[in-house]
Amino acid sequence: MKTVTMRVDDSIYDMIKLAAEGQKRNLSNFIEFATIQYLTSSQFIEKDEMAEIMDDKELVQNLMDGLDDFKNGDYKIV
Repeated sequence: MKTVTMRVDDSIYDMIKLAAEGQKRNLSNFIEFATIQYLTSSQFIEKDEMAEIMDDKELVQNLMDGLDDFKNGDYKIV
């Protein structure tokens, strides 16, 4: 097990602490839990799933068209 020291703004700390209390977790456990949740749900995709997505030519074209629309200023991400 590793120990990590980090600096966060007071307002961020307050949000983390409130969330930890809401889940009846200590701060360290909540940060570990939230990090695992974020990394496993937001950042990674299995190779099989990516292959399935890339094989769907219509989907890929729609995504590329959407990206072009965004680059052209047609939409704004909020």
